[in-house]
Amino acid sequence: MDLGFLTLRYYSLLFAAGFVLGYFIMKKMFRDAGVSLDKLDTLLTYVVIATIVGARLGHVFFYEWEYYSQHPVEIFKVWKGGLASHGAAIAIIIAIIIYSHRVLNKSSLWMLDRLVITVALAGALIRVGNWFNGEIYGEIGNSPLQTVFLNPPRERLLDAFPWLTDVKFVLEDYDVVTDSVIYPVYRVKLKFDMDQFDRVSAQFAVYNKVKPYINSFDREEKNIIFPDDFKPDFHIKGAPDVIFGKIYGVPRHPTQIYEAFGYFLIFLILYRIYLSNNLANKQGFIFGLFLILVFGFRFYIEYFKEVQVASELGDTLNLGQKLSIPLVMTGLYFSIAALVRKKK
Repeated sequence: MDLGFLTLRYYSLLFAAGFVLGYFIMKKMFRDAGVSLDKLDTLLTYVVIATIVGARLGHVFFYEWEYYSQHPVEIFKVWKGGLASHGAAIAIIIAIIIYSHRVLNKSSLWMLDRLVITVALAGALIRVGNWFNGEIYGEIGNSPLQTVFLNPPRERLLDAFPWLTDVKFVLEDYDVVTDSVIYPVYRVKLKFDMDQFDRVSAQFAVYNKVKPYINSFDREEKNIIFPDDFKPDFHIKGAPDVIFGKIYGVPRHPTQIYEAFGYFLIFLILYRIYLSNNLANKQGFIFGLFLILVFGFRFYIEYFKEVQVASELGDTLNLGQKLSIPLVMTGLYFSIAALVRKKK
């Protein structure tokens, strides 16, 4: 969403919406428990900082330490992407332990039991934002919800060639290309700044610059396929600053939507438990159940995701699954301990 002086992205808006909705839910919980609402603003600060810092450092250390150790300045460029939910989870737990003792004067488990309910809701909204952004997508597959993520190649083209002013894709047809996968056929429109080229040969010049580039990066990203015999339509009447041509879009599992639905369902389950049970006698149960459900589901959904880093290719379990196992085990410990404690 371009406002002229500022460009708003759906991911940022949904990320912020998750915190705002969580704030109002926590406000009700604080009122129910008779806790001063003055302490809620401090909680929001703790959680926001922990989420951003933890998610970023999680990505840096868990996924791409080899790169960031050589380019430390890049760690601070959060806007370029690269956040890991496992890192956020660890950082939030640490932040809540500190907050509970310094500010709230209550058990950390009392706070975590309530906070994780809002975290599940925020996680659902964040994954919808990932879907809009076309990131953390699934593997190639013909699912009823198959999605072609055109935003990544579009932005990469615009970043690589400043004289490209717009890139649009319009669905035209469907075709079976390989492995019986039905590929949508798009008509791509590349609009460019005529002032940067000789007007007589502008379209040919743009085509010669763009084709080698897109044929190199799309083989890596696999979001679009420009056929080797890609032949654009030149000299479109009335549009000398535009190139048209046909491409194939790669259909993928929209795993962001799968996750968003799963996290929202987990939110409903946890909130229902909160409303119908006396948590005073089993502190830690909802927190443990949150870890079991969220990261157990995350372990399963990773089987449908595209590999995030090249080093994971061929691994039986990817890094996201390996990091989920100890969190699920931690959740089992807290949930069982809470139930045993209640019986005693």
